[in-house]
Amino acid sequence: MVDFADDDLDEEFPLGDGTADTEGVVVCPYCGEPNEIAIDAGGGAYQDYVEDCQVCCRPWRVTVAYDDGGNAEISALPLDE
Repeated sequence: MVDFADDDLDEEFPLGDGTADTEGVVVCPYCGEPNEIAIDAGGGAYQDYVEDCQVCCRPWRVTVAYDDGGNAEISALPLDE
């Protein structure tokens, strides 16, 4: 039988108060149009991925950084930078 200690999991993956940002708005670096995007608070404190503009369909590099309060700072840069 394996003994899983809940305390260890809570330390490694703190649940917080459930108020982490789950969406945000970024401006496309190509066409300048605002895009509302969903973000995954469970994906870690720092995230870096590619997403396409909802207007011009060009890909951008999205970075998301969560602070200790669950607030996300989101940026979108041209993929070729």
